[in-house]
Amino acid sequence: MQIADFGDVRLHYRVDGPADGPAVVFANSLGTDLRLWDPLLPHLPKGLRIIRYDKRGHGLSSCPPAPYSMGALIRDTERLLDLLEVRDCVFVGLSIGGMIAQGLAVKRLDMVRALVLSNTAAKIGTAQMWKDRIDIVKSRGIEGLADPTMERWFSKAFRQSPELELWRNMLVRQPQDGYAGCSAAIAGTDFMTPTSGLRLPTLGIAGDADGSTPPDLVRETVDLIPGSRFQLIRKAGHLPCVEQPETYARLLTEFLTEVGHLG
Repeated sequence: MQIADFGDVRLHYRVDGPADGPAVVFANSLGTDLRLWDPLLPHLPKGLRIIRYDKRGHGLSSCPPAPYSMGALIRDTERLLDLLEVRDCVFVGLSIGGMIAQGLAVKRLDMVRALVLSNTAAKIGTAQMWKDRIDIVKSRGIEGLADPTMERWFSKAFRQSPELELWRNMLVRQPQDGYAGCSAAIAGTDFMTPTSGLRLPTLGIAGDADGSTPPDLVRETVDLIPGSRFQLIRKAGHLPCVEQPETYARLLTEFLTEVGHLG
């Protein structure tokens, strides 16, 4: 485990694989930490330099007072990748991680050569919807959102498995300020215009049982980028890398090969 200290925030990050391998950066969803990608990693090709991190207010990173802006989340990621001397990475962003991916690609095209926009959108929900969720967190804690969140995140079959408890526990154990802070960042973000200006290889991934970012919403965002491709994963919700890791890894590996990121 490593910590990058940027003064206003300290980010927990992890790097797996050879230092000279092609970099693949993973940014996870609201209410999860970098362990979100654990089920996926055994199915990926060897030789990649895999970079994961906990965004501010999540996991083992520090938790500055809420609210946060999307610009701050993008800047955090930019500073971390500069520290790690990352250029020309493939950036895999899920949910809020996919918003960070879009913003980073617009800002630092030298840093990102290709995007995987997973279970995300240029705009997610409404400002009022996020305000309501923040109010619940402030009054009742994340526990007040946990059950409806599990319904949006996972397919019915997965919700009946013992594994559900792992993800519910991860959600409710995130810092309240971190959840509320990142919710505020999502509420204030509409990337429709900047994302439509992107010109880089892009793969969109959606889960057919996703109640947070339904497939049509993901497809709408991916279609903003000319030449992009869209893939639907069956029997999966908002976190298909958890429910269908082998399928997710296959799609990602095929994309890495297409964009010349694998030998």
